[in-house]
Amino acid sequence: MSRISAKFAELASNDPQGKRAALIPFITAGDPDPGQTVPLMRALVAGGADIIELGVPFSDPMADGPTIQRASERALSFGVSLRVVLGMVHEFRKTDATTPVVLMGYANPIEAYGAESFASDAHAAGVDGVLVVDYPPEECGEFSRLLKQFAIDPIFLLAPTSVEARYADVAQLGSGYIYYVSLKGVTGAATIDLDDVARRIPAIRAKVGMPIGVGFGIRDAASAARIAGIADAVVIGSKIIETIEQAPAGLAPQLVTAFLREVRTAMDAISEEGKT
Repeated sequence: MSRISAKFAELASNDPQGKRAALIPFITAGDPDPGQTVPLMRALVAGGADIIELGVPFSDPMADGPTIQRASERALSFGVSLRVVLGMVHEFRKTDATTPVVLMGYANPIEAYGAESFASDAHAAGVDGVLVVDYPPEECGEFSRLLKQFAIDPIFLLAPTSVEARYADVAQLGSGYIYYVSLKGVTGAATIDLDDVARRIPAIRAKVGMPIGVGFGIRDAASAARIAGIADAVVIGSKIIETIEQAPAGLAPQLVTAFLREVRTAMDAISEEGKT
């Protein structure tokens, strides 16, 4: 069982009614500078993260809004490459052998690295899942099989515009969880239509047979709590990046932990309400 599957199983065993959603925060590796990435990952765990999504900086992050674009630019200015990101995961693993880490990024760095070399090195570093925004499942069979050979979960995106044929593709090729993009647009944009998400999640879950995390547009504890009442996991990124961006020197980990604890507390309150 992968660390990701084990985490969802742990959450279910701690809450037999299945009401406790996983908290999945996102940060960009190398932002605000490479030396802070591992401390920030530890700060996320201290704040209640169940799984960490670690963004691989890229020069053309087409799915990301201005906030995460700036984070990528800052990281790239320090020369943070995919190889450097794997080194960060390896360093994190020296003190945390249990928190799943998912790399989220784009195809170009992986293709430049070499898919097989990447999968092997990612496994050695302690990566648990990989989400490549511009690898659609219908073109990703070989890469998905390669990741699974190295015990890494291939994670795929679904969106409000996804057709049912896409559900079947991700059910066959994916594992770990599905990342449901809750709105049309880029990260950090617009406001989630909770009613629409609530309508779609049960049908998707029935088709794909794995946990569903919802992201894009979740900016505070209240919106995270509402999603926690619908989905299996809550993914939150842009607001964390903003917190890091605005933090006084040296205080980013502390502020990130405090923010995430507010989110986790709100999510757990929804879980308790669901039991009554």
